[in-house]
Amino acid sequence: MMKLYSGTVDPFSHRCRFVLFEKNMEFQVVDVDMLGNREDLAMINPYQVVPVLVERNLVLYEANIINEYIDERFPLPLLMSHDPVIRARIRLSLHRFDKELFCHIDAIDHVQTKVADKARQMLKDNLVQISAMVTKQKYMLGNEISMLDAAIAPLLWRLDYYGIKLGNESVPLMKYAERLFSRPAFIASTTPAEKAMRK
Repeated sequence: MMKLYSGTVDPFSHRCRFVLFEKNMEFQVVDVDMLGNREDLAMINPYQVVPVLVERNLVLYEANIINEYIDERFPLPLLMSHDPVIRARIRLSLHRFDKELFCHIDAIDHVQTKVADKARQMLKDNLVQISAMVTKQKYMLGNEISMLDAAIAPLLWRLDYYGIKLGNESVPLMKYAERLFSRPAFIASTTPAEKAMRK
């Protein structure tokens, strides 16, 4: 059986759990204590970070690589696209999410107040720009969920936890987030520790 080594509050692990549940397939989640002994993790991932996917002799790490493999291995529902141009645009957007959104999480979590406040503001500004993408459609690429939605949902879930308050200009983004949060796959993918992040 496919195994996902996952952090219970790690947004990248949450991203992979969401995709696995969206595919409605059998898999096992192995919770990894990122603050404890990581010897088991070190044996399968030289970087000792989660998520890590193990299937037979295949070991993958990095959330985007894992999710793209899952999508190709279990193509229904398709979260990328058959069109190579759209797939390339999705990959570029995923790269931008990591470089412009998720890159600020460490600063918010672990750094002194001024640096954390600056990171919150940068994250907030980038989210306001994304809000325009979901003003007139259900999901980022239209009426069907895609890999972009699976990638950003864990971040949107954690906004209160990170101390980020969005204004009226982001109402479409918040309505979009609630659509994602109400999906059975998202609910199933959320750990008890993650559920506790939202007030």
